[in-house]
Amino acid sequence: MIKRKAIGMAKSIVLFSGGIDSTTALYWALARPRAVQALTFDYGQRHRVEIRMATKLAGKIGVPQTILKIDLTQVGGSALTDRASDLPRYKNLTQIPPGLPMTYVPFRNGILLALAAAWGEPRRFTEIICGFNIIDSPDYPDTRPEFVRAMEKAINAGTGAAFGRPRVKILAPFVRMKKSEIIRKGMSLGADYSYSVSCYAGKEVPCRTCSACLLRARAFAEACVRDPLLKRLKKEGKR
Repeated sequence: MIKRKAIGMAKSIVLFSGGIDSTTALYWALARPRAVQALTFDYGQRHRVEIRMATKLAGKIGVPQTILKIDLTQVGGSALTDRASDLPRYKNLTQIPPGLPMTYVPFRNGILLALAAAWGEPRRFTEIICGFNIIDSPDYPDTRPEFVRAMEKAINAGTGAAFGRPRVKILAPFVRMKKSEIIRKGMSLGADYSYSVSCYAGKEVPCRTCSACLLRARAFAEACVRDPLLKRLKKEGKR
């Protein structure tokens, strides 16, 4: 991976959880003439293994990464942050009920974007890039295009941009793409998905029964690509 000097170059933050979408967003950002910073959040999520895997990938490709720690377990209301709540399990995707998912963390993406804007302002970052998409997961309210536009407007109204500093753009390049299309895009960019963890159960080896695992399996099947994570785990004797 080519390392770029930040002097005189536009600077982009990538919200980097380590999953498929944010991994693709990271490689998408690296393909542009920008200085790129990965920003990862430890918010008390059940699947904190994603943080460790994200750190491995960032180190492997030489991207600077910062981990910000907050505690959304105090908010509750989600199977991802409330350990007293059972993680929903399904045999297949048709069993997932419509409506607000139990794995929705209340206003999580709004909180993360706000923190990214706050962290980026004194460091002169003018772009926040995220892997939000709605085609395969339409019931999350904080991944929609109108949400992204509203957050961008709020950030520019509530930061130094309101007094003449450079405005901040929020980019969600995959918002209207299927997850399989996102994978194909990532593969064309040379993305390494072998450390991308999607499973909500909290382990490196996927449980194969949570909604994230089922969506991931379908996406790689539709993309006609063998999941690089499973290939790595098999090679390392972990599955």
